[in-house]
Amino acid sequence: MDDVPHARTWMSWPSRKSVWGRQLRGVQEDIALIARTIARYEPVVLCAPDDYSVAEARSHCGADVTVIGSIPTDDLWMRDIAPVFRRDGRGGLDAVGLNFNGWGKKQVHADDAYVAGSVARLNGQRFVRADFVGEGGAIETDGDGTVMATESSLVNKNRNRRMSRDEIESAVLDAYGADRMIWVPGIKGRDITDDHIDVTSRFVRPGVVLVQLPPNDRTDEWARDAREQFAILSGETDAHGRRLEVIRVEGPDTVRSRKSDFVDSYLNFHVVNGAVITAQFGDAYKDAAARATLAAAFPGREVVQLDVDRLMAGGGGIHCSTMHEPLA
Repeated sequence: MDDVPHARTWMSWPSRKSVWGRQLRGVQEDIALIARTIARYEPVVLCAPDDYSVAEARSHCGADVTVIGSIPTDDLWMRDIAPVFRRDGRGGLDAVGLNFNGWGKKQVHADDAYVAGSVARLNGQRFVRADFVGEGGAIETDGDGTVMATESSLVNKNRNRRMSRDEIESAVLDAYGADRMIWVPGIKGRDITDDHIDVTSRFVRPGVVLVQLPPNDRTDEWARDAREQFAILSGETDAHGRRLEVIRVEGPDTVRSRKSDFVDSYLNFHVVNGAVITAQFGDAYKDAAARATLAAAFPGREVVQLDVDRLMAGGGGIHCSTMHEPLA
């Protein structure tokens, strides 16, 4: 759960023009901004794939960010390629790999597929593989026995071809040490993730969920998906039988980007020691409202909003590009 103190945040340096094309430099600048911002609150370890990229990342991120070249990566989405860290019951952590396969073999992942195990080895942690294929951004956990996910992402033949929903649910619960799973339908095939839940619905703490809703005049399938998630979660209970408290966050009315796959999510935030790092989109009223809602949801933490439009135009956000490692 994100309210547990962190040892560090893991990130990855984008380096492939074959993935990002002319957008690469701008995305690198956004990743560097996120890394420098997080480093004000907790250590950041950023993986880069080769000597040139290590030097490049260090020049952008500065001395407060630790850049390493011993764990090569294909892309920047550390939430999906890093291990999920669990308490091992002996005062330490183990690391679970979710068998990353490029979001259903949609993108190159020859290096990304091995990041989870490499991080565990570097940390000296026991590493185990989950019995399903998925990504960290596909599954939200409250740290108290409840997880939630979209069916579109996990109950999908591009990841778990021969598994039923019940079999996938059992495997997810085992990997996360949880007792109850809440499913929402999601949308298949419209983005590379098949609709990760961490863009729309997030746990704040056990029993409390944030859901971002679109402006009233939006009727596209993403808007319908968000409203459906809100309705389903509002009627759900957690592993302890508590009715979920669902807090609405209003999405922006306007954004600066013209990209059709731009992620206009305030909820793709990353919680760090003492702060919540989230996005702003230039909609002054909605940006301020989201900041106030997050401040109320996470009392005692500073809410920091960043302009990372280049990253968000690439289909993901701040949470997608980070993975927290809790203190043992």
